[in-house]
Amino acid sequence: MSSHLILLVTQRLALGALLLLASSILIFVGAQILPGDVAQAVLGQSATPEAIANLRAEMGLDQPAVYRYLQWLSGVLQGDFGSALTNGADIGTSISKRLGNTLFLAFWAALISVPLAVLLGLIAVRFRNRWPDRLISALSLATISVPEFVIGYLFIFVVAVKLRWVPSVSMINDSMSLMQKLQSIALPVVVLTFVVLAHMMRMTRAAILNVMESPYIETAELKGLSKFAVVTRHALPNSIAPIINVVMLNLAYLVVGVVVVEVIFVYPGMGQYLVDHVSKRDIPVVQAAGLIFASVYILLNMAADIIGIIANPRLRHPK
Repeated sequence: MSSHLILLVTQRLALGALLLLASSILIFVGAQILPGDVAQAVLGQSATPEAIANLRAEMGLDQPAVYRYLQWLSGVLQGDFGSALTNGADIGTSISKRLGNTLFLAFWAALISVPLAVLLGLIAVRFRNRWPDRLISALSLATISVPEFVIGYLFIFVVAVKLRWVPSVSMINDSMSLMQKLQSIALPVVVLTFVVLAHMMRMTRAAILNVMESPYIETAELKGLSKFAVVTRHALPNSIAPIINVVMLNLAYLVVGVVVVEVIFVYPGMGQYLVDHVSKRDIPVVQAAGLIFASVYILLNMAADIIGIIANPRLRHPK
């Protein structure tokens, strides 16, 4: 690995650390300006002002915001997210289980959507401007245009309610076998696949078509190679960097953007955990969940950037 490449990777890592720090500030500020008072929510509407003030002091909510931020950040750097204000549960323990469920859901959605997106992109390029390309493009455009909550409720109505193939509520626990878990998450996996498949497929098609305009592709065609061989052997390997970027961005969405899908299917993941505690005004939980989401998104984007630099020499020498 050259010194220039090491410098570029180090710069990306430093930029990622700065983005995480900026994200932590924004998340803390955003959590502080949430409407409502957690002390009021815990004690109820009949609580006296003195009781609310005492509880706020006990929770540390009467301290200056800067002090509370530095204290929270110090705990996070040590792996301590604190305790939930509403029930006193350890946030780190709760998040680890919920994050595992979200990653389990995202893994199976990615396992289906990524290979399928690349395959459909290759088919679209192979039959460019013919009916398979037009059909795939039309279906992908229609899928992108429909919000995921509409797709989710449509699948619940048709597949779960009418056909009764799978349950409409995707609850999983440790006592379930792998097949039982897969049956339970079938609908959210399908919805997430529909959401990310179209974008990945269209970007894969665009990346390969961009490479197909290169002179060496014309040389390969003049040698008598078949269209499919030209696409798979020459165009696809040279367009892998932008494809990786798109895949990483959509993997980030599978982890970060599952909030709506998890709420629709009552799935016990990070999204449902965040929504539940936002409604309770549980600030430490909101901050912790927001920071986890931001960290996953930034780390996957940073990984995509670094992989792109390693895979594409032109990015190392922009001049």
